Parts: sequence; C-alpha cells; structure tokens
Amino acid sequence: MTTNPVSVSEESRRTIIITGAGSGIGRASARLLLSQGWNVVLAGRTEEKLHQAADGNPRALAVAADVAQSADVAELFEKASARFGRIHALFNNAGTFGPAVHVGDLSEEDWDEVCAVNLTGAINCARQAFNHMKDHGGGRIINNGSIAAQVPRPQSVAYAVTKHAITGLTRSMELDGRPWGITASQIDIGNAASEIMDQLGTSTGALQADGTRKVEPTFALEEAARAVAFIANAPASAAVNQLTITAAGMPYIGRG
Repeated sequence: MTTNPVSVSEESRRTIIITGAGSGIGRASARLLLSQGWNVVLAGRTEEKLHQAADGNPRALAVAADVAQSADVAELFEKASARFGRIHALFNNAGTFGPAVHVGDLSEEDWDEVCAVNLTGAINCARQAFNHMKDHGGGRIINNGSIAAQVPRPQSVAYAVTKHAITGLTRSMELDGRPWGITASQIDIGNAASEIMDQLGTSTGALQADGTRKVEPTFALEEAARAVAFIANAPASAAVNQLTITAAGMPYIGRG
C-alpha cells in the first residue's frame, strides 16, 4: 500500500469528506490523508473533537453535522464545495454499535437509533456524494462496512443487520455509478483499537459464539487508516470493490 506523503500542487490537490472524523478510524484516516496532501473535510456531531483531529491543518475543514439529518448533510457538502470546489471522495464512516442484545430484547427505540446513523446516515451522505460526483467528473465512495457485514458477533443484531445493508448500498452504487465514473468500495475492518473495541471488551473478554469470553487481539488505528488511504489513492481506472483488514489471529476466520 502507498502511504508515504505525496507532494502535490494546489491545482491537483484532491478533496475527501470523512464522516465520524472526530475519533477512531475516521480521525486516523483524516490525519493520514492530510499528511498525504489531500484536502480533508472532517464531519461529526462534536465540533470540538473535529478541530482537535484537524490539529490546525490549513487544508482541513471541520463541519459539525448529524448524518442522520438530511439537511445537515446537504449543508456539509455545500460547505465542502464552497471551500474546496470538487469533492473527489467520501469516506462514509460514521456508525454506532448499539445495544449488546439479541433480537428479542432489541427495543424499537434502539433499533431506530442504530438505523438512523448506520443506514439513513450512510444513504444521506452517499446520495449527496453521488449527485456531486455525477456532475463533476466522477469520484470514489468508500463505505465502512465492518466485518460484521460478513460474520456477526453474538448479541449484535442491530449493528450486524445495518452493516449487512451497507454491502447492498456499496454494490448498488458501484453499478449505478458506472456511467459517470463513480466507483464504490467497502472496507470491512475487524478489531482496530477504537472505542467500540472497549465497549465489546476485547481486552478483558469479548463474548464468543459458544458463550465464553475471550481476550482478542487488536491492531493500531493507523493501520486501518492506511487501508482507507490505499483505496482513496487508487487511480480512477481501478475499482477496489471490497477490502477486509483484521487483527492477526482474531476470531473471524472460523469464528465460533
């Protein structure tokens, strides 16, 4: 993967919008892409965290936005375009895990909350990006799926269902975007050392399919960011349909 900083002119500089950029994988990806010469629009609910992630970089723009609100997302893209012009890429990263329960204990309120961020939020951002790219010569949309889009954990029904839906979104956009040079990619990340891993208890014992608890390996957020950057930096002639990156030795292959 090419991850070294790239020397670029202002005229050739590319712009990416990253949702959920105030922490975790979004924050790490924003910082790496800034170091590689990208203009980066950092979006999230808490403006203070976005400014901390941007760290005063002049090529960063922090925009407070709730992706579940279509008006917020429209304003996000308007501000991004007003500042940088063409938007070349979107990292559709914002997400929430939701409650650790089985389907019988999943409340309607919790289901709606997870869907609002993971599904409605993803669609809101994809729609705006797609229409902008359709009018500006194409681009790349990267959806954060999670390995829960492939193999769920126990008691993760809301998260697993919404992340499986992201696969449908990615594949649909990849087809629909072809006439305008829009490619869609999905990155499925397993056990990057983010706040969600603390919620799951990977360092103290995460629930396994057989009912036991197991301490699981994690890997650095910066490595997940390198994978995101690899997709973002791929030439327009290359479609990265799906990329899976996990902590070595985590319970994924042969999970259970």
